[in-house]
Amino acid sequence: MTTAELPVIAAVDGSWRSYEALEWAARDAVRRGLALTIVHVRPLNLRTSQEEQRREAEELLAEAVGRVAQVAPTLHTSTLAPMDFPAAALTALSEHASLMVLGSRGLGGFRSLLIGSNSLTTASMARCPVVVVHSGQAEGEGAEAAEAAETFSDIVAGVAADESSEAVLDFAFEAATTRPGARLRIVHGWTMFSSMLSGGPVFDRDAAAGAAERTLAELTAGRPEKYPQVEVVQEPVHGSASHTLVTASATAALTVIGRRKGGEELGFGLSPVAQTTLTHALGPVAVVPC
Repeated sequence: MTTAELPVIAAVDGSWRSYEALEWAARDAVRRGLALTIVHVRPLNLRTSQEEQRREAEELLAEAVGRVAQVAPTLHTSTLAPMDFPAAALTALSEHASLMVLGSRGLGGFRSLLIGSNSLTTASMARCPVVVVHSGQAEGEGAEAAEAAETFSDIVAGVAADESSEAVLDFAFEAATTRPGARLRIVHGWTMFSSMLSGGPVFDRDAAAGAAERTLAELTAGRPEKYPQVEVVQEPVHGSASHTLVTASATAALTVIGRRKGGEELGFGLSPVAQTTLTHALGPVAVVPC
């Protein structure tokens, strides 16, 4: 099975945020022409018998399948209920997925946190792109928020001036092609310090801005011709790229950021820009291994 044929995996734990992510995953699987696998990880728990956990998992997954049937009645679905630590199980399953979709937080953890530890860990370590679905809505408003989000057409991609942008742009352009009429906004943040580090102008702001525009044009070269149906807007931003990405995420169908592939063993998978965007985003964020 090729990567293009691997299913979309959606993780559910019974929280409304996970069901919100499930519905997002179902719609995206339909757009991509892929199957959907719904996963509920049974946590290691000595206080509850395996038989009881199995029964609870079956009930939860049956409800999840029913929800998908309402959103995407023709979508082929399957279910899994492994017993493991959630982030460990999802990271292992990511090798057999084209995309993994999670809610921003589950049932556990502190309500004050903007993103749960399992979502953050999985996004930092998965072998496939991970979408973390933020809605910015309170409980009970998820369905309305999901319907409203479907009206947004922008795909926003945050790129750096290095080879990591290749995977981000590939994913972003492909995502845009699944949404007719989508506009792709490509954001590249720059500062005078970053210009100096890259060997560009140090004291001339206009020259540094011009260098940033040329860098962005080089990063995207050839792709507009390959994807003529996608409207592309290039946005070199002086200052905080993360602020621009977080702001843009409020009205974006998807915000795409990169993650250093291979850096997860040292805890360096997410750059400061990526982590800030993922933590504070107001809409779905895709984290792409680069």
